[in-house]
Amino acid sequence: MDYNRLTNDVLALHVDIRFSGICDRTGRIIYGGYREGFTPLLSSEEEQKSNLLALERWRLYDSLAPKMGKIRYTLEDYEKVKTATIALPDQHLLLVSLEVDSDHDRIINKIIRKILTQYVADFL
Repeated sequence: MDYNRLTNDVLALHVDIRFSGICDRTGRIIYGGYREGFTPLLSSEEEQKSNLLALERWRLYDSLAPKMGKIRYTLEDYEKVKTATIALPDQHLLLVSLEVDSDHDRIINKIIRKILTQYVADFL
């Protein structure tokens, strides 16, 4: 999968998407970044901690999948930003941050449709 293209395509989907990235298992962003003109709210160390928390939460939710079904995404709604973690077909996670007043449900569903229509074929 071309992760650079994916993260750029996600940023292009809506102006309320602040960040789109793929992190590795250490919480370090390996692909993607912020939309031009946006300043990160967290330092790189804080961002890595936040990403590790997202990864750990995802593992916990995923452990419930046999009973509840496969998780599609999670959302956290902070006072200053919304963050979403979205499953990719290859066991990677797409991390996205959104403007706090965004219509997150519509945007996340747009992202999922984009992934399913343009990127899932890479795995078939």
